[in-house]
Amino acid sequence: MTNSEIELNLNNDSSTIMPMPEILAALKTGVALGQADFYNFNFRSMDLQKANLSKINLVGADLNGAILIDANLSGADLRGADLRGADLRGANLQGAYLNRADLQQANLSEANLEGAKLQVARYDSETKWPQGYNYRASGAVGPHASLSGAYLNTANLRDADLRACNLRGAYLSGADLTGANLQDAVLSGADLSKAYLTGAFLRDARLTGVDLRMADLRAADLSGVALEHLQSIAGADFSLVQGLSEANRALLCSRPSLELDVWNAYTRRTTRESLEKRE
Repeated sequence: MTNSEIELNLNNDSSTIMPMPEILAALKTGVALGQADFYNFNFRSMDLQKANLSKINLVGADLNGAILIDANLSGADLRGADLRGADLRGANLQGAYLNRADLQQANLSEANLEGAKLQVARYDSETKWPQGYNYRASGAVGPHASLSGAYLNTANLRDADLRACNLRGAYLSGADLTGANLQDAVLSGADLSKAYLTGAFLRDARLTGVDLRMADLRAADLSGVALEHLQSIAGADFSLVQGLSEANRALLCSRPSLELDVWNAYTRRTTRESLEKRE
């Protein structure tokens, strides 16, 4: 089935195939499409203003740049959907599932987010939120987010803007933070074991008491980072880190041999080797 047609389950015991123009016409006239399944569907840059998408499956849908002004998305399943740059002004997202959706540069001004699920949804400094909405405590991930104790194990946070985030005690084991901006982030007591922090920007972040076992910190910027009372650095790789002070290097090199001589199976070097200065 192509992107120009889709099978719609219009009731519990039958289905029909509709071409894309008819689908758009139905949506824009407010017709409810019942059990319609738009899983991974491509709506990129489409005009869906005032469309009725209530309770529809839009898991993984491409809505990048879509116009969804005043659209009815109440109860819609938008998990993992790409909503980057989407215009959601005045949209009804009451009770919608936006877990792990990408909301970077999206405009949610005057949208109804009552009861919406936003755990691990991505936003950035250009995302526009409804006035008074406490997005920082919504479970969404972005600058200044309050994620203390959050379960983010294996989360895809590659290149995420996490400036000044509160990640105290967060569970980030195996998370992909490659290239992420963590400047001024508070990670005290966080579990970063097996996390990918390659090229991450950690300038002035607080890593007090974190677990860095098997973490990949190659080429990360550690300028001004607080590294006291680490739980473990066994198998962590610090190759080519930037901005590591002599005091912090000495602190890391003073860890027990049981940590320093652990081999990282992914980068194929020990923690001790990764901390050696290279001319």
